[in-house]
Amino acid sequence: MGNEVFNIAKGRVAELYNRVDLNDPANSALIIILLATTGLEADTALRDFDTVSALVAGTTNEATNTGYARKVLTDSDISAFAPDDTNDRVDIDIPDQTWTGLANDGTGAISKFVTAYDSDTTGGTDANIVPMTHHDFAITPDGSDVTAQIAAAGFFRAS
Repeated sequence: MGNEVFNIAKGRVAELYNRVDLNDPANSALIIILLATTGLEADTALRDFDTVSALVAGTTNEATNTGYARKVLTDSDISAFAPDDTNDRVDIDIPDQTWTGLANDGTGAISKFVTAYDSDTTGGTDANIVPMTHHDFAITPDGSDVTAQIAAAGFFRAS
């Protein structure tokens, strides 16, 4: 288990984030998805999926717990894209994400936090959403609020 970039997004995460920040296209957004522990495929398999529909088509399942819903982050929800010229890198950050009253029902335990890019939140489907990164996020919900705390440097660094 680990934190990885999906093969389809290698070399693209910073640009896809920047597109959302620039509101280009207008309905683009970052999508935050939680994956259930049961049926979760190995990281070596996960990294090969090119769309969210492919990601959850096999044994890997999106969480279905009461209190869970995908998070949709638009340009107004994320930090401005800002290269760090001093350190010759770009740190990509999003706010911490909270699910209120996340119950231990549905798919039960959760193991992964996924960031994805949707170029059209008004008309696209999971077949159009590009998975970017996945991160270990092992929790067993108990009905309380659950917060995914994003590292101070962000969820991704391009250097």
